[in-house]
Amino acid sequence: MVNHQTQLIALEVIRVLKTRFDNFPVDTQSNRNAPFHEAFLKAFKDKIEKYVDNVPYFISLASWLHGLNTTLGQSFFENVAHILSDGDKRTFKDCKYYEKQEKVINEIITDLKNGNKKPNLEEENSLIFSSIKGKLKEAPKFTADVFIIEKDCIEAIELKSVRPNAGEMRGEKLKILFAKTCLKLKYPDKEIRYFIGFPFDPLSETPTGYDKERFMKHLIEFEKYFDPSEVLLASEFWDRLSGESNTMKKILEIINKIAKPNFLERYEFINSPENFEINKEKYLKILNDWFLFDEIKIFKNYEKLKKENYRVLYQELFKNGKYNSKRRKLIYS
Repeated sequence: MVNHQTQLIALEVIRVLKTRFDNFPVDTQSNRNAPFHEAFLKAFKDKIEKYVDNVPYFISLASWLHGLNTTLGQSFFENVAHILSDGDKRTFKDCKYYEKQEKVINEIITDLKNGNKKPNLEEENSLIFSSIKGKLKEAPKFTADVFIIEKDCIEAIELKSVRPNAGEMRGEKLKILFAKTCLKLKYPDKEIRYFIGFPFDPLSETPTGYDKERFMKHLIEFEKYFDPSEVLLASEFWDRLSGESNTMKKILEIINKIAKPNFLERYEFINSPENFEINKEKYLKILNDWFLFDEIKIFKNYEKLKKENYRVLYQELFKNGKYNSKRRKLIYS
């Protein structure tokens, strides 16, 4: 992982942490009214009291944790995937496929649903890519969470939570089959690869480990619709994106370096550039700990920049957790 990727991932970590700090439930007076939750939780009073002495606060904390899950699932994992792969999120409209391909796809789904066939990626690709017959039809709009164009291939990834809804797998498989036919028609000279990806294995005994067979058995109807070779799980997923080994371990190391109990105090300290002159050693240590390589360059040239671009130099580094991109012109203009 090169420095600019490390820095971009670190900035994503800082953004998530600042947002969650801003939304953290501080006291019981700010708890939302949840009469139904409290009523149901009375049945678990003897169990909850071992660990929790304030049920309203517990409910607010559970809501906050749900918000963290949503943030990770809807932005963090996706943004980091784009940083590592140099890919992006791509929506395809006005795509087409052949009438015969639609018939073949429906037959594949029916056979998988009824258990007449087991998922076989190579066979399914052969069937849909060789059925170029009949009229062209308008395909439904679809979005690839991660879309990568190589010289000889297209790689797309559907990024999922580790606990997708029951019954969701049939719809995901159908979407991917239709998406592959559309992409092949759009990029006829390229190999089309379409994966379904999961950022971690919740059943693993280690942070970066995974057991794909066990994981697929754990999800309802997953084995019925997906070939293991079209599934990317945990470290396998992250290594595929970066093209390197131990990528997931490196991402966790970045998070662990920044996500400390003193995060907010450190954030506020470096967000005031004047503090560099008050405590240079502390300021640079935070920049190093947080992998903020551009800011390190800025302050290595601090005296020079103070004469040339005073206004931008003293702007805040972050606005609501997001890096102030104007500061980059201090070293890249």
